[in-house]
Amino acid sequence: MLEVAFAQATQTASETPSPMDQMIHMVLLLGVTVGIVYFMIIRPQQRKQKETEAMRASIRKGDRVLTTGGLYGTVVGEKDGVVVLKVADEVKMEFARDAIVQVKERSA
Repeated sequence: MLEVAFAQATQTASETPSPMDQMIHMVLLLGVTVGIVYFMIIRPQQRKQKETEAMRASIRKGDRVLTTGGLYGTVVGEKDGVVVLKVADEVKMEFARDAIVQVKERSA
């Protein structure tokens, strides 16, 4: 009986991972988690931000755009980060270039 208990005790002691193995396992798990977060969340967000910046930089006179407030207008002027939109006959409004969400129609 004593021999069986001793054999089981030595067997479980040799099967438990060392603290170094546990640390390596945790570091690898953390690395995989960071990689997943980067490729699933951060990278697509950066790509979308670059596309939005390129769209805003390409706004020209005659483009029909949508603002963050839901207002549609046609670009009639631009200056230093400000876009002048014609929203109705004889009605022009100034918006920050960053307030443009989408270009609906490009001018010819």
